[in-house]
Amino acid sequence: MTDTHILVINPNSTASMTEKIAIAAKKAAGSASRITAVNPTGSPAAIQGPEDGAAALPGLFEVFDQHLNNDASIDAVIVACFDDTGLFELKERSPIPVIGIGEAAYHIASVAAPKFSVVTTLSVSVPVLEHNLVLNGLATRCARVRASDVPVLELEDPKSNARHKIEKEIEAALTEDGIGAVSLGCAGMADLADDLSRKFQIPVIDGVASAVRLAHALPLRNH
Repeated sequence: MTDTHILVINPNSTASMTEKIAIAAKKAAGSASRITAVNPTGSPAAIQGPEDGAAALPGLFEVFDQHLNNDASIDAVIVACFDDTGLFELKERSPIPVIGIGEAAYHIASVAAPKFSVVTTLSVSVPVLEHNLVLNGLATRCARVRASDVPVLELEDPKSNARHKIEKEIEAALTEDGIGAVSLGCAGMADLADDLSRKFQIPVIDGVASAVRLAHALPLRNH
């Protein structure tokens, strides 16, 4: 059996976040798949809102082209930003599947529960995610996109109170939204999903793992 080779691109330039994403992707992929996790060097350190997303596009596209032109073994690409930065542009130009961690998390959440909420970082990201839910046809399944007021880079600081803020927002979603699942709305939250699922006794969904599992469900291209 041919192993699946998945290229995971973090569109921001924070290498520590890429390492965290790689760990989550490899855990979801298992031993039969190969994960290559990369990020551009000239992009914003964090993608918080549409301006950062636009600024990240040149680096994202450059890394995408470089790897696909130089490595014919890649079976699928994951864009590891919950805003799904550049996703539809890459889908249109790519010879292989391109999956966004936002779209993956929305679809998995919609299977896990009749209604779900998204807990993201800052409020500037909320309109982007709401628009993406419409594009994915799942806006009516999402009760609410919630901002936890956690700057993305705080997720890289073990001394921050980011996790506490995220937990408080999940508690509010469970109380107010009538949901059965939560999607974590940032790739930097990937390492929290399992613990939060156990804590709250509902599916708390990481988009990185969701995208990897969807990639495994797709047919491989013939190399």
